[in-house]
Amino acid sequence: MTRSTIPLAAAAAALAISPATASAGVVQLSVTGPLVELTVSESVSGSPDLVNLSAGVVTLAPTAGEALNQNAERMARVIAAIEGQGIAQEDITTSAISLSPQYEWNQTTQRQIFRGYQVNSTVQIKLHELPRTGRVLDALVTAGADEIGSISWSVEDPAAAQQQARDAAFATARQRALGFAHAAGYADVRLLEVSEGSPGWGGPQPLMADAAEEARNLTMPIRPGQVQTGVTISVKYEMTR
Repeated sequence: MTRSTIPLAAAAAALAISPATASAGVVQLSVTGPLVELTVSESVSGSPDLVNLSAGVVTLAPTAGEALNQNAERMARVIAAIEGQGIAQEDITTSAISLSPQYEWNQTTQRQIFRGYQVNSTVQIKLHELPRTGRVLDALVTAGADEIGSISWSVEDPAAAQQQARDAAFATARQRALGFAHAAGYADVRLLEVSEGSPGWGGPQPLMADAAEEARNLTMPIRPGQVQTGVTISVKYEMTR
């Protein structure tokens, strides 16, 4: 993605910092040429080495206490199954617990009928060994998980990939800025400002109880593929003679 604007030379000249108004310690830049502003995103592909997924348990009972107790018992079995796969306790995190009354609309009486209390609990699981993902999913549904969050693949230490993406984005930004400068009759560009952001990624979507039930007798094949590590930079250049 690229966003570009080229202000007029007169407007650019007005941006020069006056010594009388500059604060102590602020770098003063005298700008006399037109400006070009760009926002550039670049990404690199790589093999993931980290898997994040979630497992949930849903219970319904006449009273809140019963629903909570049933949920706690079933979630304890799910967590035991996770730990039985050799996953460390610090990689298992309770992420949500909710309790809510449930009602059902009766078409005959045209009234809501109380069905009981529903408890939803969820744990987040972090896997450092990708080949074990399928076995962990099998263990979760066998232990009684009603909801499995879709798998999120990532790189545990993305610093090297981010630097590659950053270098590519910076090179692209300068090349495009030079293109604008040459088209406007200028010979070169001078970097004035640079800032960085990271692209957003979508979160996992749930696999609901019916699908989890069908999966209980399956061995799930897992293909992690490639993951993208991206960087977005915003730069401002001055066109120079």
